[in-house]
This record gives sequence, structure tokens and C-alpha cells, in this order.
Amino acid sequence: MASIYADELSFALSISGEVAAKSLDYFAKGVDVIAKDDGSPVTKADKEVEQLIREAIAKRFPEDNILGEEAGVTTGVVSTAGENQVKRQRKWIIDPIDGTYNYARGIPIWSTLIALEVQSQVVLGVVAAPAMGELFYAALGGGAFKNDKQIRVSETDKLEHALFNFGGPNRIEAAGLWPNLQDVVRRTERQRGFGDFLGFSLVFEGKAEAMLEVGVKPWDLAPMKIIVEEAGGCFSDLSGGDSIYTGSCLVTNRHLMPEFKRIFVK
Repeated sequence: MASIYADELSFALSISGEVAAKSLDYFAKGVDVIAKDDGSPVTKADKEVEQLIREAIAKRFPEDNILGEEAGVTTGVVSTAGENQVKRQRKWIIDPIDGTYNYARGIPIWSTLIALEVQSQVVLGVVAAPAMGELFYAALGGGAFKNDKQIRVSETDKLEHALFNFGGPNRIEAAGLWPNLQDVVRRTERQRGFGDFLGFSLVFEGKAEAMLEVGVKPWDLAPMKIIVEEAGGCFSDLSGGDSIYTGSCLVTNRHLMPEFKRIFVK
């Protein structure tokens, strides 16, 4: 069934394809990394790719708001307040280069992330990983896809048969979750610290059962939420809700979410 956000998804897919050439060019040549004020890395490619995406959104959807990793929040221009209240609540969320450490070191596990949030609900998401030839996307009610083939999460229903992915161990330890991680390591069949988009995408495709990420931002999580949900899976933050703004998440299939929440949710 086609999503009511099919036009916006088509736009996001088109833009992700357009910026891939620039991000791949810098990736091939190599870029210098600069530390931002918060200590996180940024490159020339991050800034230029985000600017290209912002300009495209502003041209196609001038009334929509934009939240991006590099340039923060931009408020859309609304001409008539009464009839455009819903449009005021539309927000594009973008991460131009997710996985900057990998990107700068020539490791192909990085992606461009684009999502649209409407009235506090993420309704579409795109994860474009051109260096690996992978494109994941979904829109509300339309299913989840990889390179135009529909994908589903796994049906594994026992923790002892699960492949568990996780992000940076340093962040997991800093969050006080090291004992929880050890518990999962003992109880699951396999564990992999893929991190970045790859840890999530393997869950989308049913090649892994769960992904844990902490110490992250909404632009890291927004597309992951809608894609896993449209693939038949679940998204939870570590407070027991499903917010992309609390800095953490569990992404799993529907059978195993209760088990993982018992271990990680405070």
C-alpha cells in the first residue's frame, strides 16, 4: 500500500542520490577531521552535504522546519498561520555523514540519514550508504525496503538464538550499562559491535535480532525508527518510551523486544 508520504519519500530518495556523488568524491580523496566544540568530529563533507540537503528542502518544502547535525534548527517560512499549523509541525531531520570516524579513515560503513517528523511522529526515513551500495527506506504505511526490495525483521523468538548488535562500548559503559551488556552477551548466541547504520540495517533485513545504541542524537535515530517499524519490528528508548530524543534506543524484532527491555530499560 502506498504511503500518504510517498511524494516526500521520493524527494528524500532523490536528494540522497544527488548528494552521494559529493560524499563519495570526498571519501575517495580523503578529508581532514576537525573536532567540534562538543568533541565530536566533523569534515568539510559533512558541512557541504548538509547544506545541499537543506537547500533542496527549503526549495521544495519552504514551510517545513529542518534539524541537522551541523547547522541546528532552521524554521520554515509560513505565510498564513491558520491554514498551515500542521506544516509548522513538519520537521526534516538530517545527518549528512553518519559515521564520520569511519568516513575519514576510509572505512565504508557510513551513511546519509534523512527523516521527516510530522506532529512528533517520524513518518519517513532514508539511510543511504553509497560506499556499500545500500539504500534503506520507509514511509508510514508503505513498508520498508532495501534497494527497492521489501524487507522484514526476523521471526527469531528465543534470546539464545539471537544475534545482538551494539554501538560504542565506551558509551555503553559511560551509561552504566556494562553489566546489562554482559548479561546479553551471556544469553545471546552471537554478538557484534558493528555500530553506525550497519548495526541497525542488519536488524531491518532480519540478519540480526537487536541493536543497542546509546549516547546518540535524534538525527542518528529518526530514520531507524520508521524503517524498523515498517519492517515489522520495534523501537524503544531506554526509558521505556519510543522517543528519538532521549539519546538511546533498542531496535528489535517484535518477539524479542520484551526480553531486551527487561535487561536494558530502566
